[in-house]
Amino acid sequence: MASGIHRSQVDLVDFVDWRGVECLNQSSAHVIDNALKQGYRDDDGLHLESDADEQLLIYIPFTQVVKLHSVVIKGPEEEGPRTLKLFANKENMGFSNVNDYPPSDSLILSQDDLKEKPISLKYVKFQNVRSLTIFIEDNQGGNDISKVQKIALYGTTVDTTNMKELKKIEEH
Repeated sequence: MASGIHRSQVDLVDFVDWRGVECLNQSSAHVIDNALKQGYRDDDGLHLESDADEQLLIYIPFTQVVKLHSVVIKGPEEEGPRTLKLFANKENMGFSNVNDYPPSDSLILSQDDLKEKPISLKYVKFQNVRSLTIFIEDNQGGNDISKVQKIALYGTTVDTTNMKELKKIEEH
């Protein structure tokens, strides 16, 4: 795994479509915004926490198409995520069908990875990403509750033409 974030990669937090962000099995007191939103995710007092069991299913849509390069996950030694499955452009996934689809990438995180170490993804699988689903399958200590202090996504936007900005060419 490559370390560090490439110079051309930006934090994609500004391109998250917040109205569409969802997290299944989150505790009502410790929600996804705590781990994903700017400001919140850097506050050590805030975190995302699972509710009924250790699994979390996070859906993150983007306001424009992005290329995803790497992820940064911060979590505690015991309750921090261990097995992550990432899916590009998979809508409406639930716990019942998450294993029906092959993930775009799978990661087994070490406790060291949870110290905000950038983890490179299979870049070819994340070229035209409109949404990302992250399935946290288990945690480091095999506990009933998983905790995530920070999720940061790094990549680039895909230059697309905004049809509204095109001007009609007048014939002379």
